[in-house]
Amino acid sequence: MTRPVLEMRGITKTFPGVTALSEVHLTVGPREIHALCGENGAGKSTLMKVLSGVHPHGSYEGEIHFEGEPVAFKDIRASERRGIVIIHQELALIPHLSIAENIFLGNEQARRGIVDWNDTLRSARRLLDRVGLRENPHTPVADLGVGGQQLVEIAKALSKEVKLLILDEPTAALNDEDSAALLDLILELRDQGVAAVVISHKLNEIRRIADAVTVLRDGRTVESLSVRPAPDAAPELSEDRIIRGMVGRDLDHRFPERTPYEGGDSGRVALAVRGWTVRHPVDQRRTVVDDVSLTVRRGEIVGIAGLMGAGRTELAMSVFGRSYGRYVAGSVEIDGEEASTGTVPAAIEAGLAYVTEDRKRYGLNLIDTIHRNVSLASLPGMRRRGVVDEHHERQVAERYRASMNIKTPTVFEQVGRLSGGNQQKVVLSKWIHADPKVLILDEPTRGIDVGAKYEIYTVIDRLAAQGKAVLFISSELPELLGMCDRIYTMAEGRLTGEVARAEATQERLMRHMTMSRS
Repeated sequence: MTRPVLEMRGITKTFPGVTALSEVHLTVGPREIHALCGENGAGKSTLMKVLSGVHPHGSYEGEIHFEGEPVAFKDIRASERRGIVIIHQELALIPHLSIAENIFLGNEQARRGIVDWNDTLRSARRLLDRVGLRENPHTPVADLGVGGQQLVEIAKALSKEVKLLILDEPTAALNDEDSAALLDLILELRDQGVAAVVISHKLNEIRRIADAVTVLRDGRTVESLSVRPAPDAAPELSEDRIIRGMVGRDLDHRFPERTPYEGGDSGRVALAVRGWTVRHPVDQRRTVVDDVSLTVRRGEIVGIAGLMGAGRTELAMSVFGRSYGRYVAGSVEIDGEEASTGTVPAAIEAGLAYVTEDRKRYGLNLIDTIHRNVSLASLPGMRRRGVVDEHHERQVAERYRASMNIKTPTVFEQVGRLSGGNQQKVVLSKWIHADPKVLILDEPTRGIDVGAKYEIYTVIDRLAAQGKAVLFISSELPELLGMCDRIYTMAEGRLTGEVARAEATQERLMRHMTMSRS
């Protein structure tokens, strides 16, 4: 019998008032890609932090065996010396250093205490060739796209003679082409003898690359499944099987049943964008949003589809308070009247809300509490004699904690400690309490598991049923097809099509999304 490369036995990890992991088991075989699945907050990242030494030996219970030997890592350097390297969802690169400098940061190619730059550049070039990144090692990391930066992280791991590579949501921020290339690379590394643990919510990707899957729920191991069983055995894995393990129930429908809006102003145009044109904030010769016009009616969910760089986020951010780029031309009408949206406060006052695709950077104050984050967009309504009424603020947050099913024992919890799905619910709560007429949702379910996605879809449907107008941006075409009444497509900053729900297919949307100017 082949000896496992990794065994984690009975891992239990507690934080004050919370048991994050309880008797968790994980076994990874040699040359195996092992997927780790579970809802946000299930304990996946915590388990990998235990393995990599972020949570050092002594801060948890249980045993870890690597290559047949018991190990007790006191920090990340200790795990890396054994060949265990973790790549977090938020990449740990320094943007103004070169590719070569980033690859060997903390692991410098030095002789007698002096960096050997010739050796550094040669080694960097060899590693870049291995991961398929055709860039000069002198190139600053800031000049790379997210896909290129992900490859630099993997090259950095390979420089440490990695034996077990841990990837946390490696394709969350990548387009389809970069995602496919990265998955191919992970398969190549497996064939070269590098085992991998991949945390992902994208079940189609798991089925493509994984040899085995372990499902966690509420900090416990639910089951481990083989993706590629013996030739004469029935396959153990399907997407429905994984979902059932993750959420503890079957999801008969990935999207909730829609309740139509039946108000007297049904069909009235709530948002109209006319001739909207914006240039790049640095290179002002480059037009990033080009003469875009669209409408969203009350009670309607309207999607925007487009490949990476199509201009979807640039459109959303520039409409919402001109918070991106240099405005050139265009107008915004809300409920039939031209609205002043030249600043973020003016956009909020006019009835707009914007749920950003980057909740950690733009959507939340991660070091503050839930109740203060919920009130951020509606502080004027929280005032009492010029001072924020903290009792009222707390009551509002408690109401949303219950109605949005935010999994936390108290609204005084720091937002940065919540799972991604619960953080997204806090962002939505903040904007819902502001009582907008129009919600612009930019990748509202990015990095969120299927169970939390369903809850957020339900919230969005409920808002539309109340008469809110929703503009829904997503990179996942099945999500747009399942949620939207109409879908606009964008390419190179322009609208290239408008498709009704009844006529929309992934193939039709993709044709519109790949239209070029020529």
